[in-house]
Amino acid sequence: MALWDRLKESASSMQTQLMAKKNDLRSGAFRDASMAMCALVAAADGTVDPAERQRVAQLIATNEVLRNFPADDLRRRFEDNLNKLTTDFGFGKVSVLQEIAKAKKKPAEARAVIQIGIVIGGADGDFDADERAVVREACYALDLPPHEFDL
Repeated sequence: MALWDRLKESASSMQTQLMAKKNDLRSGAFRDASMAMCALVAAADGTVDPAERQRVAQLIATNEVLRNFPADDLRRRFEDNLNKLTTDFGFGKVSVLQEIAKAKKKPAEARAVIQIGIVIGGADGDFDADERAVVREACYALDLPPHEFDL
């Protein structure tokens, strides 16, 4: 199976798993960690071009699991995290990873945050090395083994 096909299958599988847990994913910690994860993946290479920012914002707005939260609130949190990352990537990444770590108290939420990162990263068909690396770092922040997610 080609890498492209495996990537699409993995992202689709992660989205299916997220949908199965949708009703359990309503906490503020999950919301905050998810938006931090989306921003981290969007800025994984240290920059965010306007098209990428718009694409990730659109994915957030249309993700069924994230519809548990008001869209305007999600967008504001996503933009706040992106601003931290684009102002000073190194310092911003520390802050964003701390936000992601808020979800580690509930293992199901922590896994869902990682799954969202994989879905966002793979949405354009190219879950690149930078995106994989930041999702792997998020696994460590959440005390989850990266190999559980093929990272």
